Formats: sequence, structure tokens, C-alpha cells
Amino acid sequence: MKRIGMLTSGGDCQALNAAMRGVVKCLACSGEPVEIYGFLEGYKGLIYGNFRMLTGADFSGILTKGGTILGSSRTPFKLMREPDENGLDKVEAMKQNYYKLRLDCLVILGGNGTHKTANMLREEGLNVVTLPKTIDNDLWGTDMTFGFQSAVNIATDCIDCIHTTAASHGRVFIVEVMGHKVGYLTLNAGMAGGADIILIPEIPYDINKVVDAINKRSERGSKFTILAVAEGAISKENAALSKKELKKKMADYKYPSVSYEIAEKIQKKTGLDVRVTVPGHTQRGGSPCPYDRVFASRLGAEAGRLILKGEYGFMVGYRNREIVKVPLEDVAGKLKMVAPDSDIIREAKMLGISFGD
Repeated sequence: MKRIGMLTSGGDCQALNAAMRGVVKCLACSGEPVEIYGFLEGYKGLIYGNFRMLTGADFSGILTKGGTILGSSRTPFKLMREPDENGLDKVEAMKQNYYKLRLDCLVILGGNGTHKTANMLREEGLNVVTLPKTIDNDLWGTDMTFGFQSAVNIATDCIDCIHTTAASHGRVFIVEVMGHKVGYLTLNAGMAGGADIILIPEIPYDINKVVDAINKRSERGSKFTILAVAEGAISKENAALSKKELKKKMADYKYPSVSYEIAEKIQKKTGLDVRVTVPGHTQRGGSPCPYDRVFASRLGAEAGRLILKGEYGFMVGYRNREIVKVPLEDVAGKLKMVAPDSDIIREAKMLGISFGD
């Protein structure tokens, strides 16, 4: 009898359910008896023993369902070693709940912060297998994360829709795409949607270069310009500041987000009409796209295989078009960034896309 605990942590995304279904179907098809304990609301469920036993019926019909049937929450890694408001030792509580249920393994689905905690639990002696979830595709050790392609599709659809109204009214439109630290989502959606300017956190922008790109389009007879801007896009001026200096400066920040600051500066410098569109959490929602359904199912099946073989302490990842197992200690605490000198950036520039640099 295999006794498996399962949880989804951090921000939700498409294909979490598909990935969990893949794990359970693999275990069920092996013929070995299995019990699945689903911890609710991420690590909070594991800390406070909030779980429910899951049956095959719970995983039926969820391949196409967005979100997560277990619920999720953000439990910052930096606070894991700190007692809660009642003095509870969170790490010890997670271990005790694991042992109380006599679990053979924890299956943890999440992104960067989730993997830091997962690796900590591995170091504490628990058997852990993880799956790479994030719309940002910024998890080290895997070329792709599930949820990313679905989010790209949604952000691209938004840019596609903006094209028609931008052309009709001859405006500059900014579409703000999710991504605080890493720009994969903005880069891919921007290229797929035909954005003229793409601003990502890894390439600090010069607002004058952005304005120059807009003016050049106007000179060529283009009546509109579309910018895909990551929510974490940063100016060269701000990028040159220390963390302390930037924090002090941002304390008096008057804009809802960087896109509105960029919009105001473009309008002042060009006199053009500028609009901002923020698709926000729609990028996390809805059904997973076919790619993510297949990809998450494959990852889940491989996680099930690792559990059956008793191989723990790994993230199931994707490298060079193959499913691989990556040691958790190699993943935890690392971000996969867009390299400013990467082929895709070079090729985007060859297409005439400006990055404001």
C-alpha cells in the first residue's frame, strides 16, 4: 500500500489538476494499492493537518479544469522557520502530520518558493517528489513549466484584440503582462501577438529609446504602436539604484504599476493618445490549453513512476525535449532568467522589435 500526500502551493495556474490526475492515474494503473491524502490550501494544509482522502472520483473529469481542486495559498519560504501567531513550529508540524498519516511520499506542485520549502522538507528527511508549475516559466532545471503555454495563449489573445482597436483609433496601447522578475511570458506573448516594443525585467529600458521606436513607426506611416510590458519591467535609471535606494524611491510611487508610468511619459513626450490594458489574473485562469494538458499529464505520469520505484528527492522536469528527474537541491533557490544575449532576443530584434535598450 502506497500512502501519498499531495498539495498545490503558490499562485494557481492551468493544468494543476491535469498534473495531479497524471500522478494518480499512473499509480492506479500500476495495480498497487494506493491512498491519496490531499492537503488543502498548500503548505497551510500540511502545517495544520487540514486534509481529505481522495478517491478516483475526485480525479475524474478534471483534465480540462483550471485552478486546483485542493486549493492553494502562498506560504513564504522565509517565514517557514518562524513560529506562527500561536507559537507553532511550522516545520515540525509538517513533519508530524507526514508521519502521523504514515505517508510514503509527498507530491508537491509549485514554483520557486514552493520548491525551496520542498527541498527543506527533503533535508528534514521526508520523501518528496515535485512538479514544476508556474505561468512565468522561471523555474530552474526545466525548459518548460506547465501553465506557461496556457498563459501565453491568453496574453497573446489579449494583444490580438488590442490590435484591432489600436488600429481603429490610431493609439499607443500598452498591454501589461504578468512577470515580476522574469520576462518569458511577456517575451513570448509579445512576439506571438506582434507587439512592436517588448519590455522585460532582464533588459532595463530607456524611455527615450522607447519613444524613438514609437516615433520611427509614426514616420513610416504606422498609426498605432503596441507595447507588451512585463509588470516587473524596470528603467535603466531604477536598475542602477541599490535595493535600499529603489525601495525608498518606490515608497512614494504614484502609479498603479510601471505601465501607467510608461504611458504618462510616452504621452508627454509624443503627444499621442496612450491606453493601458491589464489582463491580470485572467492569465492564470480558465482551462489549460491542449499543450499543457499533455505536458502536465506526462510530468504527472513520470512522478508516479518515480514513486513506484521509490526514487525521491527529485523534481520532474523537461530538458532537451525529454522528461528528466532533477535533484531538488539543484532547483531550490534558483531563477531561470531570460538572457539578454539569447537567440530569441537577438531574433526578436532582427524582426524589428524594440526592447528599449
